[in-house]
Amino acid sequence: MDTTADSTTGDDATDGTGATATAGTEGTVDVAPEDALEESPGATSEEALGNASTDASAVSEGVSAADVEVEVEVEVDQTAPAPVRQKGEARVGGSSAKEKLLDAEGDAAADYLEELLDIADLDGDIDIFVENGRASVAVLADEADPTGLQVLVGEDGEVLDALQELTRLAAQAATGERSRLLLDVAGFRENRRTTAAAIATEAVTRVQASGESVHLEPMPAYQRKAVHDAVAEAGLRSESDGAEPDRFVVIHPA
Repeated sequence: MDTTADSTTGDDATDGTGATATAGTEGTVDVAPEDALEESPGATSEEALGNASTDASAVSEGVSAADVEVEVEVEVDQTAPAPVRQKGEARVGGSSAKEKLLDAEGDAAADYLEELLDIADLDGDIDIFVENGRASVAVLADEADPTGLQVLVGEDGEVLDALQELTRLAAQAATGERSRLLLDVAGFRENRRTTAAAIATEAVTRVQASGESVHLEPMPAYQRKAVHDAVAEAGLRSESDGAEPDRFVVIHPA
């Protein structure tokens, strides 16, 4: 993967995540992780996550998270196993201010997601790491139930996009700094990146054979970045064009 831009021209440097709010909101937002997602007693996973999507929409329309208040009682299945955090080799443990901030960001996100999994009564392990200068968190599905986390992904990743924004708000509330954290659930984004890279490889072959530019179908920023990386590796040029959500990649001859 590349660093932060999704294009060799830097067109999508402010996003790189696939979320609809690419630029984010500057300044501190006081959001307690436990306030962003609540459910009524006996609610299903879908209802709990519906609350998360509602909060995400409110924030995106300029309503502060502090204004979104839901007073309910939450029933948590005490018998469900607690999520396991995997802190692998990619986890940064250095002493620089930047590294400490990324560590704090990842920890805050993991705390928020652990509580969400408990509320929604879902099983999953949480992997915290730093990739290309960004805190990243992956929620891994249980091997015994590989589709159990699909409710957190939604159709075409729409729920995942909303959940990523809520997780960023939780990290921002904990660190006081704007978060650009990347979230993946059940390998959804990673699989889409792999598919985008394969599409780019096929398009590169067409460009090399015809000597003409090729326009790809619209795709989210994180997939466009995978395309740009594959094109650059092949020695060709690429750029993003159009406006979200219909932004697409154009691949040019060298």
